[in-house]
Amino acid sequence: MGALPVFLWHLAPDGYATRRQLRARGLRPGGQDVAAQLERPRRRREPLIAYLYRVDLAKPVRPMTPARWAALDAANRARRICPECRRDAGYVIPPSLGMCSACAFPDNAPEGASWNSSPLIAR
Repeated sequence: MGALPVFLWHLAPDGYATRRQLRARGLRPGGQDVAAQLERPRRRREPLIAYLYRVDLAKPVRPMTPARWAALDAANRARRICPECRRDAGYVIPPSLGMCSACAFPDNAPEGASWNSSPLIAR
């Protein structure tokens, strides 16, 4: 990236924005390189760094097509399916467990719970 201009926190000139600020305006960096950086000093630690992009070179955000919406819906639905019992958990399965809470903690299941036993998988 070479020698970038460095600005202190809250002192960046107009015409520069972070990715989040661009997104809030409906823009994206559009392939441009980082134009500057912002530093926020901290005590006894290295400063926080934020990269800035030029607003005049930013491009509009690409619109979501029906195919993209369908792909996003399928990806989110796949994150809700428990790989153990193959049921929709009703929430995103935590990666730390790798399965729904009913499969991860079968001892905590209520008496006669049908959601803890799956007809799809023989145990």
